[in-house]
Amino acid sequence: MELVKIKGDEKSALIEVKEETFTLTSAIEEQLWEDKNVSEAASFREHPYLSEPKIWVKVKKGNVKEALEKAIENLIETTKEFREKFKKAL
Repeated sequence: MELVKIKGDEKSALIEVKEETFTLTSAIEEQLWEDKNVSEAASFREHPYLSEPKIWVKVKKGNVKEALEKAIENLIETTKEFREKFKKAL
């Protein structure tokens, strides 16, 4: 996986996630929307087969890096919780 910042500044960024699926960027987007400091979040692909997924984020307060780090940490915690419940269910 490689991350490429296509454009942005401290308050907004468009990031391409190379060699990854839309599933990951979509999950990150969902976590970004849980942050009250995030004003815009989106994950998308220009073409389903020919382009890499991208994440767009814009913050009202703080900075993009903090918002993305928080979203990813929350996603990791959600995944750990799911794994434990999955183990118990089986």
